[in-house]
Amino acid sequence: MKIWTTDPSPELVAIFESIARTRMHDVPICNRLLQVEAVGFRRTPDGHWAGAMVTPWAINLLCLPGQAEGWPALAACSKHEWRFPSGDYEFTVADEASLGTYHLCSLFSPALEFDSHEAARLTALAAVQALFAGPISEPPPPVATSRRAFLGLGR
Repeated sequence: MKIWTTDPSPELVAIFESIARTRMHDVPICNRLLQVEAVGFRRTPDGHWAGAMVTPWAINLLCLPGQAEGWPALAACSKHEWRFPSGDYEFTVADEASLGTYHLCSLFSPALEFDSHEAARLTALAAVQALFAGPISEPPPPVATSRRAFLGLGR
């Protein structure tokens, strides 16, 4: 198992650019407006790495092992729930020879609805920010008040 001790973004970009040039080069689901980019990778509270991967064929959240402890040993295509500040999310176990085992959660596949790489990048960034944000709480109930009190005229 490959352990990522530092930000995996540069290596992820190199690996997925290679996949884009070779295996995905002529695949019709590719959006030619999108480039390969690793977006917002950071350490999770349990010491692993999570962020988004934009490719011409998909936008996925990825989890990568930052340490051996706490990383589940699961077969490819298995499911695993990861807990983030915003909630629990189901990821699929994947294995890539040059990358090792990682987990992915598909956001857009294919990613044909994006008319620019910038739109795809901003969407991926918003997803990562939401992933690491706390849960959205319900707004407080409205305070009952009369029109007179609202206007400062007493009750």
